[in-house]
Parts: sequence; C-alpha cells; structure tokens
Amino acid sequence: MKTTINNQYASSSNALIFFVSMLVGYNIYQEVFHPEKADLILCVIMVALTAISIQKYGEKTKEKG
Repeated sequence: MKTTINNQYASSSNALIFFVSMLVGYNIYQEVFHPEKADLILCVIMVALTAISIQKYGEKTKEKG
C-alpha cells in the first residue's frame, strides 16, 4: 500500500507557525515586563513572512470530478 502526502509542506508549516507563535508570545511577555529586552519589530516581520509562506505553500484543496 502506497502512502501519499497531499501537501508536502503541511508539517513544516505547522512547525513554523508553532515556532513563530512561541516567539511572539515571549516577546509580548518581554514587552509587558521588560520593555528594554523586547524585539517586536522582528516578530512582526516573522509573522508577515510566515503568513506569506503559508499562503504560498498552504493547503490546497483538490477538486474531485
């Protein structure tokens, strides 16, 4: 039995989303309690790049017909 993957980027997209969300959460915490250590500009850039990559390589549905 052959196993096929419909979207080869699905697991990497999930890992990227997990990593970026952890980083954003940490930087929001730093902004609240230690503003001198926060780097929110980098997080905004990473969120934008993640959104672009998910839109480009995200889950594409196949029409059956």
